[in-house]
Amino acid sequence: MATSSGTGSALTHLQCTACGREHDADRLQTLCPDCGKVLFARYDLGRAARTLTREAVAARPRGMWRWRELLPVRDAENIVSLGEGDSPLLPAPRLGALAGLKRLLVKDEGTNPTGSFKARGISAAVSRARELGARDVALPTAGNAGGALAAYAARAGLGAHVYMPVDAPELNRKESSVYGAEVVLVRGLINDCGAWVRRRASEHGWFDLSTLKEPYRAEGKKTMGLELAEQLGWEVPDVIVYPTGGGTGLVGIWKALEELEQLGWIGARRPRMIAVQTEGCAPIVQAFRQGLDHAPAVHGARTAISGLRVPAAVADFLMLALIRRSGGTALTVTDEEALAGMREIASTEGVFAAPEGGAVWAGIKKLVAAGTIDRDERVVLMNTGTGLKYGELVSVDLPVVDRL
Repeated sequence: MATSSGTGSALTHLQCTACGREHDADRLQTLCPDCGKVLFARYDLGRAARTLTREAVAARPRGMWRWRELLPVRDAENIVSLGEGDSPLLPAPRLGALAGLKRLLVKDEGTNPTGSFKARGISAAVSRARELGARDVALPTAGNAGGALAAYAARAGLGAHVYMPVDAPELNRKESSVYGAEVVLVRGLINDCGAWVRRRASEHGWFDLSTLKEPYRAEGKKTMGLELAEQLGWEVPDVIVYPTGGGTGLVGIWKALEELEQLGWIGARRPRMIAVQTEGCAPIVQAFRQGLDHAPAVHGARTAISGLRVPAAVADFLMLALIRRSGGTALTVTDEEALAGMREIASTEGVFAAPEGGAVWAGIKKLVAAGTIDRDERVVLMNTGTGLKYGELVSVDLPVVDRL
């Protein structure tokens, strides 16, 4: 953190990603009040560069908040941290060899507090919400975001309200409750949970931290992109493959690379951004294939991969645009392929990936087989969480012997 109470944040304003209008960053904001689209935090990068150098960021204590000039919190006392960020980027030669890939890397977000990449976005969003006067925060979740919100709200001394589908993973339900949040189970999907959050937030004055319906979760997630560039010696990989639900990770990584280019730390080259969804819930894939700019909601979404059970995303237009701009693509895998992918990652590299990470690996194998990914390219598999939270999806048949 900074040596004084100030963080050195270069935050200047919020800007709508659709209509371009600017809005005040120093009051609680959700979507653009003019057109209802996603707001992005914007920074004075020239001012940031006075203190943010490659050498400075490398010398600071590890964690997400060493990028403080490019994060939205102005007073260090308002930072709510559990040690998130700086997840390892692991060479995966044995796993890569299964598909003939020579330079496969795994960005393992399962090492974050609460076991997933959600810790990054929630840390930034809860910190900024507290700084701007919020007392209670709420969100709909497929699972991991709820656990993260509950933990960070507890750390911040805020009230937390979590709405998740009744069939969300058991450990997600339990951890959210253990951290002290009010947890409500909804018979429906995450969009149904979102409807409840909007209603209750309006009634009780809670601040809604729904994915990309406030500006700052994306700021925490973008630190994955900042770290990737640093870990690769200020280069970008050829391909980033990402499990895509609400899409904050894809959007955040892309935003990070744009800011790094403006700082002069990387060039204009970008990785191909590839989104993976499951066959039972693939709104982005369907819209991409049909050449649409927005993704119609999926009705009757069905997948056991809870983080990918998102039938509609508010940032659909941002995801589709960046995938196309990067020369990337979008594809589906089956639940069975995703779960088999979990086992392959674990048994070859010792990383117990979340099923979403398993879906990414299944997708990578398809892309290599189709020639969409070249075997010599540097490919990053984004594993967004730990598989330890998904015991109900993993079955084992173990021998039992008597005592000798």
